[in-house]
Amino acid sequence: MDLGDIRDLLAEYEIKFIRLAFCDISGKQKNIAIMADELEHAVKHGVSFDASAIKGFLNISESDLLLFPDLDTFSVLPWRPSDRAVARFYCYITYPDRRPFEGDGRYLLSEIERKSGKAGYSFLVGPECEFYLFENDEKGYPTLTPFDEAGYFDMAPLDRGENVRREICFALESMGLKPERSHHEHGPGQNEIDFRCSSPLKAADDLMTFKTAVKAIAQQHGLFASFLPKPLENESGSGLHVNLSLYENGCNLFGYENAKAMSFMSGILRRMREITAFSNPLVSSYERLGRFEAPSTVSWSHQNRSTLVRIPYAESHDCRMEVRSPDPAANPYLLISLLLSAGFEGIADGLSPEPEAEGDLLSSPLSERLPSSLSEAVEEARQSLFIRRVVPERIAEAFLSDREAEAAEYEGNGMDHDYMIRRYFRFV
Repeated sequence: MDLGDIRDLLAEYEIKFIRLAFCDISGKQKNIAIMADELEHAVKHGVSFDASAIKGFLNISESDLLLFPDLDTFSVLPWRPSDRAVARFYCYITYPDRRPFEGDGRYLLSEIERKSGKAGYSFLVGPECEFYLFENDEKGYPTLTPFDEAGYFDMAPLDRGENVRREICFALESMGLKPERSHHEHGPGQNEIDFRCSSPLKAADDLMTFKTAVKAIAQQHGLFASFLPKPLENESGSGLHVNLSLYENGCNLFGYENAKAMSFMSGILRRMREITAFSNPLVSSYERLGRFEAPSTVSWSHQNRSTLVRIPYAESHDCRMEVRSPDPAANPYLLISLLLSAGFEGIADGLSPEPEAEGDLLSSPLSERLPSSLSEAVEEARQSLFIRRVVPERIAEAFLSDREAEAAEYEGNGMDHDYMIRRYFRFV
């Protein structure tokens, strides 16, 4: 989409405000609003911001960075007023001399996707993201009271989230996403909405859009949407299952369980312990793993939902692998970058998978296990040459130092679930 097309859309929707959005290293979305008539200047010259104020970006002595809107990510925010409407672009981040900023996970993923294309490979990535809906108190602050007491695939009146999910689906559709399925999940007040898979960069953008839309629509219903991996101690945690289809010259390699596809899967399995600090970045993440179908072992299968990777039944055009350990707190740009890089490493090394797992892997003492705490996951990542090869040193060190500090704070407070709720619940 070029600037002329965008000008036409701004006029058509009578847009007066534009949000320029980006991610910090932890995966939290940030944005700055500009007036619509400033867009051309932003496209040509960028919009500067104080990067020293963004955790993990720059320090006060080198604080300036620029945002450049990606015009292909234009979208109107449907939950904002239609009068003087608001549009949004995702942005690339550069230094003032236009060099890409190493902390820009979006640029990192776009480069991996570009290099994959040059090698003849392409992907479809489909995130499946679960979330909880909670009631707010009389002052509008979130509580831990679930919106309903329904369970998996329940219907109204037990399922009180039907209309909320319906409005979320309409909002996503108007923003260019394609919702495919929505339903109540296992936990009380827990929901899932799946949207159509897409290229890696678009899938990561779409997931950020999805989380923003869910929170905005929930708020309009007087509810709070939580993406915390384990908000309720004795109920299902919320996962972010990542579906990956691998194509070579247009052919879906998982459709035939081609040797390259199995090597790709094996590469991810080999590196998953090292990736876990990025796929499961909060102390809450480790209350989820190993319970309620969330995997805790490095394993794979076709139908077994207790394994880390599953190759589910599908028609040949839709065949894929599903990575089941990540959760919604992950930065999707870093997570997908690491998964694709680990898969390509597996192809380059000609890896073959271990035998398919059988039985309940959640409690198996025989399999290699994922890290059981954030501290252990950070230590695995710090020792990993693979992580340093994929993630620039600046962003890896900032990310892991931040995780390390949060783990130490949690452990210093007795690894208490109530402390974790106080620390994270309102912000994830």
